[in-house]
Amino acid sequence: MSDPEIMKRNSLLRGRRVPFRNLIDYLEGGHSLGEFLHQFPGVSREMAVQALEEAKESLLAGMA
Repeated sequence: MSDPEIMKRNSLLRGRRVPFRNLIDYLEGGHSLGEFLHQFPGVSREMAVQALEEAKESLLAGMA
């Protein structure tokens, strides 16, 4: 059984049970965003792009 709080923190977006790590794994594996979205139809392009933008901002903030 998964812990809902952990899933919330690790989710691509609230209300979705798609870990952000899945998106990163797809992209690192050379797959397109379109392929990822096809495999996870509950995730919109806007959701995925927003998650990537938030991750980028977090990384850049950590470098400052």
